[in-house]
Amino acid sequence: MNYDLIIVGAGPAGLSAAVYAGRALLKTLLIEEYTFGGRINDTAEVINYPGFVESSGREIVDEFKKHAESFSTNDFTYGTVKTIEKEGELFKITTKRKRVFYTKAIIISTGTSSKVINVPGERELTGSGVSYCATCDADYFINKDIHILGSGDLALEEADYLSNFTNSINMIIIHDVDQFDGNAREVERIKQNPKVSFTWNSRLEKIIGDGKVESLVLYNSKEDEYSTVSSDGVFIFAGMTPNTDVVKGLVELDDGGFIKTDEMMRTSVDGIFAAGDVRRKVLRQIVTAASDGATATVFAERYIRNRGIV
Repeated sequence: MNYDLIIVGAGPAGLSAAVYAGRALLKTLLIEEYTFGGRINDTAEVINYPGFVESSGREIVDEFKKHAESFSTNDFTYGTVKTIEKEGELFKITTKRKRVFYTKAIIISTGTSSKVINVPGERELTGSGVSYCATCDADYFINKDIHILGSGDLALEEADYLSNFTNSINMIIIHDVDQFDGNAREVERIKQNPKVSFTWNSRLEKIIGDGKVESLVLYNSKEDEYSTVSSDGVFIFAGMTPNTDVVKGLVELDDGGFIKTDEMMRTSVDGIFAAGDVRRKVLRQIVTAASDGATATVFAERYIRNRGIV
């Protein structure tokens, strides 16, 4: 089947791109691998998206999706894109289930996944006390004593959310005392939370357990010593890994695996654009992802029309 535009990934960037594609009357297909909305579905509270004083990620995504679905020129499907190839003036997209689509332009908006830090015990105990998503797994830790690795915005927000379920939370932070990576508002809120304590100058070295998390080995860089602490679980918020496997070797990536683009969201390949967290950028938020999606579609449309392949 042929399309004017195919958007790969249906997070805020992809859904925003679909809205602008609908306005431009482009015949568009939006392909999502797992869940429309992406990682934002796991965000319990959003207070920094304009027009929504306080909402959940899922509620915002629902509005994005309804808007994108309101255009008759937009199609939606689930699938895993396996290959992207150029055939003449068109791109050929093949999914894991061997469905084939042709398109004049592509927007990659596949987002990111939680970074695995590869300490001993992490992979073996994932799902048995090791987690990367508070909204997904909070109810498994009711009245438990847990740890959180990280001090960025996500770690702070998730700590606050998890405190509604747990008995106690200890945050493992690599920096000196009172040095956080998150914004000031979240820092002040978490410091006032009576259930949250902090272990400074430390990193996670090992996760121990027989079928479930039982303890953690920590290394204190300031004291140059190891310690073992009891734990019912650990949430790891150590950053994000871009979902760019499908375009490796096709478009230019940076050292972290993020897609390089210009301000018009153009990649190193004519006709392929990127939007949202999957691209190299300084701020990864819903509002910037939505902006990227809009920009990508505007310039994808210009690319198509200027080449006379509509």
